[in-house]
Amino acid sequence: MIETLDIAQSLDAAHVAAARALRDGGIDTPALDARVLLCHSTGLSHETLIAHGRDPLLPEAAARLTGYVTRRLAGEPVSRIKGCREFYGRDFRIDPHTLDPRPDTETLVGAALRIVAENGLEDRPLRLLDLGTGSGCILLTLLAELPNAEGTGTDLSSGALRLAAENARRLRVDGRARFAAADWFEGLSGQFDLILANPPYIAAGEIAALSPEVAGHDPRRALDGGADGLDAYRRIAAKAVDFLVPGGHLLVEIGPTQAQAVSRLFRADGLAVEGDGVLFDLAGRPRGLHAERSERVRGTSQASKNKLGKPGCSG
Repeated sequence: MIETLDIAQSLDAAHVAAARALRDGGIDTPALDARVLLCHSTGLSHETLIAHGRDPLLPEAAARLTGYVTRRLAGEPVSRIKGCREFYGRDFRIDPHTLDPRPDTETLVGAALRIVAENGLEDRPLRLLDLGTGSGCILLTLLAELPNAEGTGTDLSSGALRLAAENARRLRVDGRARFAAADWFEGLSGQFDLILANPPYIAAGEIAALSPEVAGHDPRRALDGGADGLDAYRRIAAKAVDFLVPGGHLLVEIGPTQAQAVSRLFRADGLAVEGDGVLFDLAGRPRGLHAERSERVRGTSQASKNKLGKPGCSG
């Protein structure tokens, strides 16, 4: 806890005081967090704060900043306090119903865009499916980058679906985005060119050891991958072939030690994984896996017999 910041002090002094409180509280990036929270408290941009640093901190802003610093000291991430997170250069609203998108997940978006470019698919009306869409950051980013694409985002949380729809409107891609309440593929119909997912992949017994920013604020459903962290991948692998067009692509985020195990699951259910299929993040860590539906797949599913249409939710 900190005392309410002195309303007579300047913006610069408020930044120093907030940073000191965060540093004393063990926050890793106190100056940066203090700057962001001060901007959020005052409604001023970073540039304006620099230019007007000697201006006084107004009473309402002082109270807000005090509250934000207190919440940060309690382990709440800055993005949660602000209610938004930047992802692939765009701002996404987040709330307690959704995972806080991490920069590492941009690996999936970059890989999807490379696949589209390498296969000359930019001008095709691609059909996308985002399983466990949360804030919608993966699907909506791809729709913003691919103006001819359309897609469906699914989630079990009605709150997450409402927020994803709001983000779609804010990004002006809502005309090409649908959202459906679904447990992975259950209730869906049609086939898709690209299926993407950032599923829960933390082993249940390891969640308590995560940082307070994660364990205390991300929805447990978005973290808990079962006893071995692989439950969601089993569900995805069992149905992915049915929902991919021939030659379609599946991209999933994985934990840093899960590539081989997820590859085995996908191959066992008829997906092709070239090489090891691993996608690496900017730090060089395994972050995702790329699989495809080859022309020759196990059996002939009912979904593959259906005429291809727009992605949607049956019923």
